[in-house]
Amino acid sequence: MSEAASNPKSEHPFSDKAREKAQHAADSACHATSDAAVHYVREPANDLLVIARDYAREKPDVAALWCFALGVIVGWKMKP
Repeated sequence: MSEAASNPKSEHPFSDKAREKAQHAADSACHATSDAAVHYVREPANDLLVIARDYAREKPDVAALWCFALGVIVGWKMKP
């Protein structure tokens, strides 16, 4: 086997720069998607939980019936 075939870095001097640029692009894409996940998933989920908690405090009987109905439906769908 030749020396150039066993050591690909000596064959392509620009591959390190390309690898660094690709890693930088991947890191920035990862950072952007994590920010989007916080904004579009975590915050609305927290808002929905706050709304549900406030509704349950205002109307506990209705909230209990909704929980019972959802439990019956989920239990019925999950039975073997």
